Amino acid sequence: MISSVKNPKVVAAARLHKRAMREHDRRFLVEGAQGVREALAETPPALQTLFVEDDLHELAVRAREVGVEVVHADAAVVTRLTSTVTPQGVVGIAPFVDVGLDGLDSGGCVSILHEVRDPGNAGTIVRSADASGADGVVFTASSVDVYNAKTVRAAAGSVFHLPIVRGVSTVEAIEHLRDRGHRILAMDAQGSEQLYVTELDDPTAFVFGNEAHGLPQEVVALADATVRVPHAGKAESLNLAAAASVCLFERARRAGAKGAALESLIAAAAHDIRSPLTAMKGFGYALEKRWAEMTDAQRELMLTGIVHDADRMDQILRLLVDAARVSGGTLEPYGNRVDLAELVASVGDMQRRDPEHPAIVWSGDPGPYFLDPTRMKTAVLAFDEALQWWASEGPVTVSAVRNAATVDVTAWRAGAAIEPAEVEALFEPRRPGAGGGSKIGLFVVRGVAEAQGGSAWGSVEDGRLILRLRLPLAT
Repeated sequence: MISSVKNPKVVAAARLHKRAMREHDRRFLVEGAQGVREALAETPPALQTLFVEDDLHELAVRAREVGVEVVHADAAVVTRLTSTVTPQGVVGIAPFVDVGLDGLDSGGCVSILHEVRDPGNAGTIVRSADASGADGVVFTASSVDVYNAKTVRAAAGSVFHLPIVRGVSTVEAIEHLRDRGHRILAMDAQGSEQLYVTELDDPTAFVFGNEAHGLPQEVVALADATVRVPHAGKAESLNLAAAASVCLFERARRAGAKGAALESLIAAAAHDIRSPLTAMKGFGYALEKRWAEMTDAQRELMLTGIVHDADRMDQILRLLVDAARVSGGTLEPYGNRVDLAELVASVGDMQRRDPEHPAIVWSGDPGPYFLDPTRMKTAVLAFDEALQWWASEGPVTVSAVRNAATVDVTAWRAGAAIEPAEVEALFEPRRPGAGGGSKIGLFVVRGVAEAQGGSAWGSVEDGRLILRLRLPLAT
């Protein structure tokens, strides 16, 4: 364990509090569990090093599994690396993630920040852009540093999820996006157009200004329209981050109306989350109140249940994020070598925490295949859950067959409890209360597959419910 703040690794990390040192090293600090968790979920992981107080912390274990250096340090060292009053005991170091203007997708929604100085506002806008399925955020040279610790913390890991541009002028950003077909909307409290009736169907770039002074006239003059967020109360105006979030989600709502409405997906996911969340709260309450009365076996059972339900919630949130990206057309798969037999075995190990869960059996060609491992695991989990709900006999069997340029993954279970004509409906988002199982799982699997040029479908054959996924193999 490192206990000295003068340790070379600690000194090298602590210097990243200063912008000049971040620029020199091209690295930044990631404080708190959420940001670290999101960085570790990237493929490859977006962290180089993780400092932890608890060497057995779940994030420390996960970091080692994906090859990230873990440094065990005492509380004084971790506190030295943080800027919060109550540190969470985990601090990561990540390389810069920003891209140039050419790294922005040209077909969707982009936020341009002009002289946005508050790091909390800037980070919240990044988080809202990510959650709404936007294509990127531009931090102009006059705005706060995206790698400021408070900005990174407010973004809660979203800096790793979508393209971030920094250091360009507002004029340069606007001209670049207009050349690529974006309609430029200057957000202004006195805007001539009202957000809810203005045109948002074309590729759109919102320009957000300084918290106190808004946008200067020379920037407003570059826009195609000035737009305001209407409000009926007595407040003079909305907080910048709140106004930006309204704009981004209104754009997402319009885009989602072309396919599955984003609000329906959110409602369905919220319904799915409620069950594991309620179970976790119940387990936690029992452990808190009755710890001394319990046997070791009872404690272990409840702790295992908490881990199982936490995994379930993590899966649902991943589905929700990918659902937003599919609806917004911003999903980007990340290829890596995947041994499908090992991946399916890991899903089986996770599901065994539920003693009533059917066994998961692998057969076929394990690979390796060049696929997106995180989303492949999400697909297997979604198939497994659907087969648990809509078939009732024996294990869940998963197999794969390699074709010339694709891989076919098949999962099936006997005792189908659904008619052949009803299978297609499983791949549509279902409203809360519409039966068991995930309401968005198979919908997201299909959307992710189609975004990669693949497909997903199902059938009932010889009393078996069969779910299939075809994906192109990356080269």
